[in-house]
Amino acid sequence: MRIYVTSVLVDDQAKALKFYTDKLGFILKHDIPVGEHRWLTVVSKEQPEGTELLLEPGAHPAVQPFKDALVKDGIPATSFQVQDLNAEFARLRELGVVFTLEPMDAGSVRMAVLDDTCGNLIQLVEMKQELPA
Repeated sequence: MRIYVTSVLVDDQAKALKFYTDKLGFILKHDIPVGEHRWLTVVSKEQPEGTELLLEPGAHPAVQPFKDALVKDGIPATSFQVQDLNAEFARLRELGVVFTLEPMDAGSVRMAVLDDTCGNLIQLVEMKQELPA
């Protein structure tokens, strides 16, 4: 068994697609109309056949209070791994991405947290050392 798709709840699918592709560098995998929304997934350029990230519409009434609580408490909705956190931080900052937490050491990782402009905080993680299997 493997993870096929995971999701992040977004306020606006079109805005999310632009941010996740133009800023974060993911590539569009699927864009299929489903009623008033879309089955809209992106994947890593490094793993185009890997796990898909569904930019899921946050239309359910429970979504906004949930997302608001996470953001208020500084809790990321999801986490993405990068090879060089400092380089990625500089690249994204140059593109105007807002960080709520600048790169810092956290045990076996370095991490930073950004605002995805769609109602979520996203954590970026660089592994400082390989974790045991």
